Amino acid sequence: MSNTPHDRLRELLNSVKSGQLCVDAAMRSLEPSTDLGFANVDHDRIRRTGIPEVVFCQGKEPGEAAAIAQEILSRSPRVLLTRSDASHSAAVLKVLPEAIVHQRARCIVIDRKPQIPVGRVAIVAAGTADLPVAEEAAVTLAFCGSAIEQHFDVGVAGLHRLLARIPAIRSANCVLAIAGMEGALPSVLAGLLDIPVIAVPTSVGYGAHFGGLAALLAMLNSCAAGVSVVNVDNGFGGGYLASLINRQSAGKSLIP
Repeated sequence: MSNTPHDRLRELLNSVKSGQLCVDAAMRSLEPSTDLGFANVDHDRIRRTGIPEVVFCQGKEPGEAAAIAQEILSRSPRVLLTRSDASHSAAVLKVLPEAIVHQRARCIVIDRKPQIPVGRVAIVAAGTADLPVAEEAAVTLAFCGSAIEQHFDVGVAGLHRLLARIPAIRSANCVLAIAGMEGALPSVLAGLLDIPVIAVPTSVGYGAHFGGLAALLAMLNSCAAGVSVVNVDNGFGGGYLASLINRQSAGKSLIP
């Protein structure tokens, strides 16, 4: 399957010309969305943004998530499912055995035409308890075609661990700072770097942490300039934003 909308349109027209596809079927495949009854799949998103619609599994029946993934793949070479559990994974693997399940990240990826990674994003996680969110960000970045470099367990409680990584982090196009507890990591990084810092608060901490609210508010109130903040545990959102910054810095748009 080709990778660009232009290539796919050419293949479609050639199929009509050769008689492999009737005009009505071709017209249906050009419609911007498909109504599955329980979901309206946005096929036009890949043309607008360069990334196909992402399936958020939480709250969906496993069979529904699998059906949406199948429909997206009917017009796209790749699909990403986030916030999946074991039942979603089983349902997807049943109909799409080539799917790759990232258990800790709670993500499922089917990629029939892998991209060559471009640029570089540094993923910096404060502690090992933050790794599920960090890995969700990593899966998202890889799905979006960004090269990544991971720096885990380098929180500010042992500042020497972080300072030793600063030269490597500085050479990236942007950095994802993932932390729970008091959420100080993004502020420290922004004070040491000349690249954008995307802060991802996590719901890691003791009682007064309020499920990540303490880290979220600390990051929103950062005294260091250059910090943007996504929602609590939103590794996908942070990874997606970082991929946009990275690809723009690398001069590589996802839209042909």
